[in-house]
Formats: sequence, C-alpha cells, structure tokens
Amino acid sequence: MAVSRPVVAVLDYGSGNTHSALRAVQRAGADAELTADPDAVMNADGLVVPGVGAFQSVMESLQALGAPRWIGRRVAGGRPVLGICVGHQILFEAGVEHGVRTEGMGEWPGVVEALPADIVPHMGWNTVRPAEGSELFRGLEDERFYFVHSYGVLGWDFDQTHSSMVPPKVTWANHGADFVAAVENGPLAATQFHPEKSGDAGMQLLTNWLGTL
Repeated sequence: MAVSRPVVAVLDYGSGNTHSALRAVQRAGADAELTADPDAVMNADGLVVPGVGAFQSVMESLQALGAPRWIGRRVAGGRPVLGICVGHQILFEAGVEHGVRTEGMGEWPGVVEALPADIVPHMGWNTVRPAEGSELFRGLEDERFYFVHSYGVLGWDFDQTHSSMVPPKVTWANHGADFVAAVENGPLAATQFHPEKSGDAGMQLLTNWLGTL
C-alpha cells in the first residue's frame, strides 16, 4: 500500500526564500505548494512560514494578507506550523531594529534584538545545542546548520511567565552571545537558521518535522 505524502502549504507573502523552502520541503517528502489562499493554508497538514529581510517588513507583509490570524488559528487547533529565519522571529513578542520596535505575534516571550557580536551578520555554519527530547533534532545533535541573520532572541523566560504550562523545547546557538536557534512548542516550531540551506542536516530536520504531522 502506498504511503500518502503530507500536504504542506508554504506561505507566499513576498519573502525572498519561499521557492527554496518549497523545493526543500518537497525533497523532504511532502506534497508542497506555494500559496496565499486561506483555505489551502488552513487545510494543509503543515504550514511553513519562511522569511528573510527585516522584522518590520515581514510583519507588514503578513498582516496585509491576514496571515497572523491564519497562523494563530492553526496553532489553536493543534495544526503544525514551522517558521524559518524571520518567520521564526515574528513569533516572539517584538523586534527592535535601528531603534524601532515592531510588535510580533506574541506566541512566545522575548524580543528580537541585535546580536552583540563583532562580526554581523552571523553568516555561515554553526553548531547548536538541541533541547533534551527534541523531535526536530533527533539524530542531528552534532550537526551544523546554516545561519544568515544580524538579530536574534537573547533570552527566554517562558518558565517564569507561563508557569502553569509545559515549557517549550528551546535549542540554543552562540554568536557573540547565546541566542535562541529553534523552538518546539506543541504544533508550533521554528528555526532561526535555514534548514533549506543546511544540506543533509537541514533535509533531515525537515523530514523529522514532516514526521510530526
């Protein structure tokens, strides 16, 4: 009997890496389509929210589509969502770039801010410290992933602010300081790095994510 492939919507809102994310998800084993149709977004087995560029411009583009509401509805209904790069960042409370604060979706506590590093952007391969029990990083604990970013979330206080809830699994990396490299929180997951640019390790991470759908 043939095993059906999961259906994944890759959100099309003008972000520069949508096509590379689409191809990577397809190679990982999904029937994926690039779409901004709300029915397709809501009915897919999984939703990928890619992102490159500035926090503010990505939020504005998402809001113009009404996409934050779609993402929120999927998460509330237990339907998997994966954010990538700025698609990871906008899930936090806010982003501060060049002194301008932009409100994010607020799914997780934390502010996206400039990395305190001598060299930015943080561009290239880096190791991560996967959370214990991570599904995304299963079998990938010693692998390297490809980052391109100048901003990140430098702290995490979910346990203090959401003490009655099971804390998400948080994976860390370091460039000038520790920053959040990935989060797994029930149906909602996200990576600061680009799995679609991370070779075999990134492909396996996407395959692991598809296995949770």
